[in-house]
Amino acid sequence: MTDRRLAESVRVVGSGLLGTSIGLALTKRGVDVVLDDASPSARRLAIDYGAGRAPAPGDAPGLIVVAVPPDVIARVVAAELAAYPDALVTDVASVKRAPLDELVAAGADVSRYIGSHPMAGRERGGAVSARADLFVGRPWIIAGHDGISYRRAAALEDLILDLGATPIEMDVEAHDASVALVSHAPQLIASLLATRLTGGSDEALAIAGQGLRDTTRIAASDPVLWGQILSANADAIAAVLRPLRDDLDAVIGALADIDAPGARRTLVEAVAEGNVGVGRLPGKHGHSGRYTTLTIKIDDRPGQIGRLLTEIGEEGVNMEDLRLEHSPEAEVGFAEIAVVPEAAGRLADALTARGWTIMEAER
Repeated sequence: MTDRRLAESVRVVGSGLLGTSIGLALTKRGVDVVLDDASPSARRLAIDYGAGRAPAPGDAPGLIVVAVPPDVIARVVAAELAAYPDALVTDVASVKRAPLDELVAAGADVSRYIGSHPMAGRERGGAVSARADLFVGRPWIIAGHDGISYRRAAALEDLILDLGATPIEMDVEAHDASVALVSHAPQLIASLLATRLTGGSDEALAIAGQGLRDTTRIAASDPVLWGQILSANADAIAAVLRPLRDDLDAVIGALADIDAPGARRTLVEAVAEGNVGVGRLPGKHGHSGRYTTLTIKIDDRPGQIGRLLTEIGEEGVNMEDLRLEHSPEAEVGFAEIAVVPEAAGRLADALTARGWTIMEAER
């Protein structure tokens, strides 16, 4: 492909999920990608998947992407800056202040370094989980600092756009505080909730629904990697968890004495305030707004989901979101279709007329 912004060679250091995914996407666009890794076997695997080529004498990358574990980011970035004095170097770690401080303290040339962070990933890592479309439509934060000019960092924006992501500028402090709220604290909360399941009976786990699966999905993440991430952003994460701890204490107190004055109000307000918070999350295409959800029963037979989606399209209704849930020990499932409120009634009537069973409509 020639419809790309990047003209120079790109060196990717680290052949895990992010590094290999970057290599796959750039290679498909015709960019010369050089892959390197401390593990020769990991590098060979990523190359076998088509994510780039091995380093060669005379390589002169214009842009270097460091995609290594958080605890070695600063050391590897410093080595790359020294080895390639004409290259711009970025990293894709999920914490930005700590590496910058380490580089400055080490006397590295930060006029050619700018941290970045793609808000994309999967629960499983490694080259085997990599995807060329991993970053499409996802935010990619550029964490600027006073030591580098916008013009010098232009190649990073070209990389982000070539990968199909959306560049967002933040300073390092705003970045670390933001990811503590929307990524790091949720990871801990999901893990702590999932830990409660280890003491659950088989009967209890057998009736677990989609809500529990949704809230614990990210609990399957790599413990070692997340230990490094959480350690590097400890202060910002603690600032999110302290008020959460206070809220939990209030709810526990209400549950412990449910007939005490105000106890039931505490529980209702906890749920209501959650409604307000989730309502602030951007929806499709980044727009705010609430949708109406129609839950449709689907028989567990081939072609049923395809038929449903086709018939929704035939009714001229745009589906904003879709979630599937299976019914334990029953050969049926449920499709939760989110649509704009003004289309919900008409679609429910039309699908009912076509023979579908509508379970509920929820705002």
